[in-house]
Amino acid sequence: MLDFGGVVIKTPFEVVASLERRLGAPAGSLAWYGPFAPERDELWCRMQRHEITEREYWALRAEEAGRLAGALVPWTPFELMPVVFGGSENEFVRPEAVEAIAAVRAAGLKVAVLTNDLAAFHGTQWYEALTISKSIERLVDASLTGNLKPDPKAYAQILEELGLRPEETLFVDDQPRNVAGAERAGMQTVAFDVTRPAESFDAVLERFGLSTERVGSSF
Repeated sequence: MLDFGGVVIKTPFEVVASLERRLGAPAGSLAWYGPFAPERDELWCRMQRHEITEREYWALRAEEAGRLAGALVPWTPFELMPVVFGGSENEFVRPEAVEAIAAVRAAGLKVAVLTNDLAAFHGTQWYEALTISKSIERLVDASLTGNLKPDPKAYAQILEELGLRPEETLFVDDQPRNVAGAERAGMQTVAFDVTRPAESFDAVLERFGLSTERVGSSF
């Protein structure tokens, strides 16, 4: 069971240079660092200290990007994310995610996504148009259900839909609070490190006893 943003697709921090180009802004205009240099991103640190939510973090970043773009009305994350992820999916879907999902499915296991903000940030049509979505058997989007991770109801709902017990499921997320919520729900977990995606997916495959060699999957 995978988180989507940060795990299946790259973080906005990893594609911020492309965003600046799309906005016609000089390189370095957006000082967005997140987990890649948290000491340089006070907003990120505030989120990690639970002083603001993840949604509030991206709302503030959306306003910043909108100002840079010359928007007359403040952008929301829903305006921001289509610009951030406006290129080919090969630019932002992690190849390691494609490979790991292919390996898990080849072993006869199910792959699901439990995400907090997919529809709120991207819209459902954007996700459905992605090639990677065809490899995912079940998606539960908390921006539609209202049960945001780490609410226990979020984990319980997708487990019920999959017909699985918690201990039968491996949950993968890049946010510590969501990993902790899954552990409280009785699920096995892997904390995903967005700064080391290949190693993180290797850890996922190892938990299933699968090969960690790159399997060469592509779109």
